[in-house]
Amino acid sequence: MWLGDASLSQIIESREHLEALTKDAQEKKDRNAALYAEVVDLRKGLETIEERARYDLGMIKENETFFQVLEQQTHD
Repeated sequence: MWLGDASLSQIIESREHLEALTKDAQEKKDRNAALYAEVVDLRKGLETIEERARYDLGMIKENETFFQVLEQQTHD
């Protein structure tokens, strides 16, 4: 009970180690979630920039073909 792998001190030490690992894992999960959110925001931002460049400046990507469709107005 007092000595060996199943001793009280070994159990307490193992619980403390487990608590530390659990805390570390949660901190890493939180950090990963924050990084993922940042990546999503950056991608969204790049999509917004690309959309504005296409619409406002008429830009197209490399190896992309641009078609402009003109509507004919009829006067009745």
